[in-house]
Amino acid sequence: MRQFGWIALLAAAVASSASAAEVVRPLLGQTVADFSLKDFRGKSYSLSEFKASAIVVIAVLGTECPIAKQCAVKLQNLSDKYAERGVVILALDANRQDSLTEIGAFAKANSLTFPILKDLNQQVVDSLLATRTPEVFVLDAQRVVRYRGRVDDQFAVGGKSRKTPTREDLKTAIDELLDGKSISVPETVAVGCLIGRAREPKKDATVTYSNQIARVLQQHCVECHRPGEIAPFSLTEYQEVAGWADTIVEVTRSQQMPPWHASPEYGHFANERRIPPEDLNLLQQWASAGAPEGNPADLPPPRTYTEGWQLPHQPDHVVWMSEKPFQVKEEGTVRYQYFSVDAGLTEDKWLSAAEIIPGNRSVVHHVIVFMTSDGKLLDEDRQMVTAYVPGLRVTPFPKGMAKRLPAGSKFIFQLHYTPNGVAGEDRTRIGLVFADPAEITHEVRTASAGNRRFRIEPQKDNQAFESRVVTAPTELKLLSLSPHMHLRGKSFRYELTLPDGKTETLLDVPHYDFNWQTAYRLPEPRTIPQGAKLKAFATFDNSPNNLANPDPSKTVTWGEQSWDEMLLGYFDVAVPRGSDDTARRAVAGIAEGREPLAIVKRLFESLDKNKDGKIVRDEVGPAQKAMFDTDADGMITQEELVAGLPELRKLFRP
Repeated sequence: MRQFGWIALLAAAVASSASAAEVVRPLLGQTVADFSLKDFRGKSYSLSEFKASAIVVIAVLGTECPIAKQCAVKLQNLSDKYAERGVVILALDANRQDSLTEIGAFAKANSLTFPILKDLNQQVVDSLLATRTPEVFVLDAQRVVRYRGRVDDQFAVGGKSRKTPTREDLKTAIDELLDGKSISVPETVAVGCLIGRAREPKKDATVTYSNQIARVLQQHCVECHRPGEIAPFSLTEYQEVAGWADTIVEVTRSQQMPPWHASPEYGHFANERRIPPEDLNLLQQWASAGAPEGNPADLPPPRTYTEGWQLPHQPDHVVWMSEKPFQVKEEGTVRYQYFSVDAGLTEDKWLSAAEIIPGNRSVVHHVIVFMTSDGKLLDEDRQMVTAYVPGLRVTPFPKGMAKRLPAGSKFIFQLHYTPNGVAGEDRTRIGLVFADPAEITHEVRTASAGNRRFRIEPQKDNQAFESRVVTAPTELKLLSLSPHMHLRGKSFRYELTLPDGKTETLLDVPHYDFNWQTAYRLPEPRTIPQGAKLKAFATFDNSPNNLANPDPSKTVTWGEQSWDEMLLGYFDVAVPRGSDDTARRAVAGIAEGREPLAIVKRLFESLDKNKDGKIVRDEVGPAQKAMFDTDADGMITQEELVAGLPELRKLFRP
């Protein structure tokens, strides 16, 4: 499962540089005493048995910390690279919540061959003054600590993460030590999850897991922190929760969790995720008291969820993107993939909720499902059904409102894959929940205010752009607002100007997070009069200070890949059911993507000389065929041409 949202947030869960340094410095230059621990198979290892090794790297890991998961693979690569030069990787897991079975599964899932030892009583990590997972210690031949801290600088204080590291601290320390040099940077701040400490709970604690904390977590956290959901660990059982007590306090106090980015100054939303101060205080008291369990008889009944889905109940209908999985390559760039399928609807349906479930979350970045009448991406009446983006939560439409799915509709799945170093496969599906047609009063459509003509200059922060103005073609009901930018996106704001000239801010997101993209649902549908104007305002940070910036030296324009940019203010609106076709099409006309897709359609039709729906070898030159014929079948389809839009734009860009 791809964990970039959680990785970025947990990267911020670190102590300040000053306090971290106070803990780090005393151990440098000290000798680590011999110890003996068992791995998850029960085999004993001691530090002294590696006396012939030139360097021992002790790595403190945890099975569910997203950063530790990524760094474990990096450690394995280093182990493979330096084994012949006498470097040994020795991992410790001291988390109270990590069982031997879980450690074994972690090792297997990540193909780890170095030993992972269970520091059951946390004596070794305490002697190392370790605080985080992951945290590494480089020991020389005399087992003196020469380096401690992070593996590399991919993850940083403040919740930002780079696509790739710019400094490989651990590797550099190993190289310098092997070459007989002094280590240039002997300590860095470890970034990750707090070690799940085993503590003696206070017997007289008034706040316990059973009587209060379980209720707080059910209210604010368990929606995501349950088996099969987006969060990297579950918070439904005491033993698991207790190990995360300190981290829970850290990320909730800093308001990194639950993820919510709307400014409270402008409006309130039905799906608002904010933990009130009184609940934050309960979490703090509980952790400070040693995370006592209390009396299990006081536990609230567990919240019920639809197994495998966020939907209110099991879907009424499921549509798969294809009969066979798509093979995702190990590395490199994968163009957007399009899969056209018959939705299997034999009669008109009204859609009250939909959810996309990736078959392989670790490589699926986002998915959009479109509905068309003919299965062609360039269908002029193409409509978005729903999307899967990092952090998006499913919320059904208000009662009486739904999207219309005509009988015979075709679905087009647009998938953005991001290879993660391991070849895999994906077969994504969408679940549909239908409403009773007799109860539907309004038809829902998804539209957007966007800007495709911006140019973001290199090396600059706070570059501001505006969307085109969207004018309500008829009276509408506004249901939700969904900002969308990429890695340089910094802030986003929607403004509404009423026919009388009064302007108000509908939504302000001062700190946009690409890893947590939210559909902000209004508490009640908002009536938007005909002639009202909606506009979006966005800022971008293309400076080196933006750690997520793929390349600060690049001038950035509109593009589909995450290293390009977008400025899109999606919003859901509803018109009365039975509105004349003019009103419906007017709303459809402000949907995203009409202008460029219309250009592609005209281009496609001009090249498709025999009008068979495909461009064959004699209708296009070899260079164009090589550029767009991604499956090398000798033909270019509409989907391949749309997927090649970035290359198409480069051909015509001055």
